[in-house]
Amino acid sequence: MFVFALVFSAIFGITIGVPAILPDPAENEVITHNFPFVTRSEWGARTPKQTPALQIPVPYVVIHHSYSPPACYEAAQCENAMRSMQDFHMDSRGWWDIAYNFAVGSEGAAYEGRGWEIQGAHALHFNSVSIGICLIGDWTNSLPPKRQIKTVKSLIAQGVELGYIKPDYKLIGHRQVRNTKCPGDALYENVKTWEHYASFPATPKDLLHVEELPEYVKAFLRTNTTLLEE
Repeated sequence: MFVFALVFSAIFGITIGVPAILPDPAENEVITHNFPFVTRSEWGARTPKQTPALQIPVPYVVIHHSYSPPACYEAAQCENAMRSMQDFHMDSRGWWDIAYNFAVGSEGAAYEGRGWEIQGAHALHFNSVSIGICLIGDWTNSLPPKRQIKTVKSLIAQGVELGYIKPDYKLIGHRQVRNTKCPGDALYENVKTWEHYASFPATPKDLLHVEELPEYVKAFLRTNTTLLEE
């Protein structure tokens, strides 16, 4: 009877009692990019010391500039910049990995740092609620090339599409949560015109009033108020 059913199915194109065996979509998931993307292995990243999980989707995106290393306009330069930043962050700062989740070079390529699912070390007290993206270069007095900014915006849009960033995310500059000149005056003024830019928090002192920040972080800051001045 079973053989008859198979023959009948083959002749008339009807499946009878034979469940289809389909691959698990997750096993074959391939993330495509509409911009150049360089993985950790491709730029020669070191193995991280630890990989703390980031609770996703995050409500914030923090924009940085590297200041040093300077802007890079070719793949080899940018890959070297990534290795340089990782060495500095791990060896001089004592961090577990390169600080940023991603970095973007002036040639328009995005470079995988800690990635979407690992908590960064890019914004003190704010890492647990944000993705940090660094525009490689010093953008104090001049703007990054248009293609560099375009890739940053495309990367953020992809993060939203893939469920790593909340659709109603808030975009801020590093200086809004830390006493620093990062991401550079020229870039920061430009960031203020981007979609989703949020003027709050305005200074580190506002961290105590950021709704999305975990209570344990606020409690720590209340007992260590000098940290809000750093």
